Amino acid sequence: MPMKNIKYSVLELASLCKNKTASDAIERAKKGAEYIDERGYTRMWLAEHHNMEHIASSATSVLIGHIAGSTKNIRVGSGGVMLPNHAPLVIAEQFGTLESIYPGRIDLGLGRAPGTDQLTVMALRRNNMNTAFYFKDDVMALQQYFSAENVHAKVRAFPGEGLDIPIWILGSSTDSAYLAAELGLPYAFAAHFAPAMLERAAMIYREHFKPSAQLNEPYFMVCVNIIAGETNEEARLLASSLFNLFAGIVTNHRRPLSPPTERLIYEGIPEIENAVNSMVSSTIIGNEEEIAEQLKGLIERVNADEIMTTNYIYDDEKRLRAFDIIRKSFGRLESSNQSNQF
Repeated sequence: MPMKNIKYSVLELASLCKNKTASDAIERAKKGAEYIDERGYTRMWLAEHHNMEHIASSATSVLIGHIAGSTKNIRVGSGGVMLPNHAPLVIAEQFGTLESIYPGRIDLGLGRAPGTDQLTVMALRRNNMNTAFYFKDDVMALQQYFSAENVHAKVRAFPGEGLDIPIWILGSSTDSAYLAAELGLPYAFAAHFAPAMLERAAMIYREHFKPSAQLNEPYFMVCVNIIAGETNEEARLLASSLFNLFAGIVTNHRRPLSPPTERLIYEGIPEIENAVNSMVSSTIIGNEEEIAEQLKGLIERVNADEIMTTNYIYDDEKRLRAFDIIRKSFGRLESSNQSNQF
């Protein structure tokens, strides 16, 4: 059975590079978006994080508008908005505004996690620390605010009401898979940092999916780290920036994205090695041919409809070049698929 043609997209965190500022990180994100805008990519999503010194995407809706305003073709959205941090009405108004400015190009990906530490959660949510328990209700409230049938309600979203803004469920566990299936929404899995439940979540989502007004059939996107180089050796060297970054997350000594290192900074420390290896077990590293082969295996294993990739490459030129290599890897898959149909 031939493989279906797979869409490919980018997840952007506006990560700060060593000795750079938030302004630099946002400009780098914008240049990346402009670059993929003409190269067949489907979308760029921005991720909400808080109290993280080296990530500049905390005001996610603002950054989405900035990226959408600098591009013409790609969809732009949240990957995701951490809904328990916000009142659904506010998100409906923000994304209604974005969709009104950039019609047909805005996605709303929703997550249940806080995207930060517990002290910051308290600062975000003030006196309401139980909002995560109402995630499903809040998602449905958003759907209601966007619905044209909300016209007679006492609380309405302007802009927002009657607009077609695709809602996605994001997750890294089976809970989110069940919810996306129950509500009949597209589902994006965060295998770029939590790959352990990927295959189980994919199976649950497809088995339990119920058609909805938004979606007739399940649509499953996997987010993975892809480090692309001209050669496999170059890609492995470039990947050290990602591994070293994740070591900082594991040890709670977070660092900016830094130049590649011949030896990993945590080499010889088994506890860190095991933790980082677990986080990056779905990471794809290599040249065009190697990436295509690994993508083929991943797509077939979980029956993915779309692949979203991070790009944790330190050098600006090599980062942009990686987008080209990844695009060509998907082109290989498409050519192979077409050949198998004859």
